[in-house]
Amino acid sequence: MSSAKIVITGAAGLLGWQMRCLLKARGFTAVHALDRAGFTDAATLESAVAGAQAVFHFAGMNRGPDDVVASENVSITERLIEACRRSDSHAHVLFSSSTHIERDTKYGASKRRCAEMLQSWAAAAGARFTNVVIPNVFGEGGKPFYNSVVATFCHQLAQGDLCRVIDDARLHLIHALDVCEQMLAFFEGRQAGTLRLVGQPILVSEVLQRLTALHDTYRGGIVPALPDRFTLALFNTLRSYRFPRHYPVSPKLNTDPRGSLFEAVKSLNGGQTFISTSHPGVLRGNHYHLRKVERFLLIRGAATIHVRRLFDDAVHAFKVTGDAPACVDMPTMHTHDIVADAGTEIMTLFWANEIFDPQNPDTFPEPVVAAAR
Repeated sequence: MSSAKIVITGAAGLLGWQMRCLLKARGFTAVHALDRAGFTDAATLESAVAGAQAVFHFAGMNRGPDDVVASENVSITERLIEACRRSDSHAHVLFSSSTHIERDTKYGASKRRCAEMLQSWAAAAGARFTNVVIPNVFGEGGKPFYNSVVATFCHQLAQGDLCRVIDDARLHLIHALDVCEQMLAFFEGRQAGTLRLVGQPILVSEVLQRLTALHDTYRGGIVPALPDRFTLALFNTLRSYRFPRHYPVSPKLNTDPRGSLFEAVKSLNGGQTFISTSHPGVLRGNHYHLRKVERFLLIRGAATIHVRRLFDDAVHAFKVTGDAPACVDMPTMHTHDIVADAGTEIMTLFWANEIFDPQNPDTFPEPVVAAAR
């Protein structure tokens, strides 16, 4: 556990939400999440940064008329700096810049200007400033047609829409959680200056090919091969757009005079499978994962599977029964549980794409049906 006061601006965005999830998993207990409304009240902003050890500054505007985007980005950073000055803050500010700073665009110019202002404030305040230059970010929680072409393709594949490559540009893709982990390491390592993150070089057409192959394999009832961290990140992003619409999934039940048979998991990864029984009213789960693919499949009795996105209030409830087996694959950064219905004992099959490692479990406790914040 860490009691260090951490501020996240743009906390409702792709990077901001994933940073909140990471800090929660790492045991940070004093995280102040600022969304767009947090910048409209100077007193709220000043109170948030007062006494903070770190500010992860993700707030900004990516899409819109060029002049509006540029002025909004600068205005947001000006308000943050003013709040730091008024509260006499000496926080380590880590700013999410962009490789667009190397381009002659108003967005790129606004990112350069924000970094210059923050560096000037830090020098005057005796604070630490890290300008993190980030390539093309993707991940769970991204907005289609806004954050990334990956988000757009994933959304279209999940909806059954046609995907088109308009500009087959070369991207340098990096998963949002990888960005957050590296920025947290910069804070913990007290690293300052301009630091550049490295992404996976790939053409837009290659992104679509890989996502389509993952989608087709998964839709066919097979968990695709996930040989590396990048492929796993693409798959977790892809399947996040299928939730909750495509769940629960009912495997084909083959029945003859001898009884019934169905395929519980078909995977190209191996992983780990175990089966548990639960007495009436007993709850299992109440945890979330940052990277792991996990399946809940009820094979006897009646139960409810609950799933909640971290920091949201809405709980998705899936009624399942062993008489008609159905599974739910848990989205990353969503806490989940399964509870036996009253008066029934259940048997559940659990599968994960990796063998449990006590030294790196990627399993973090968090109640599902509770206050979300």
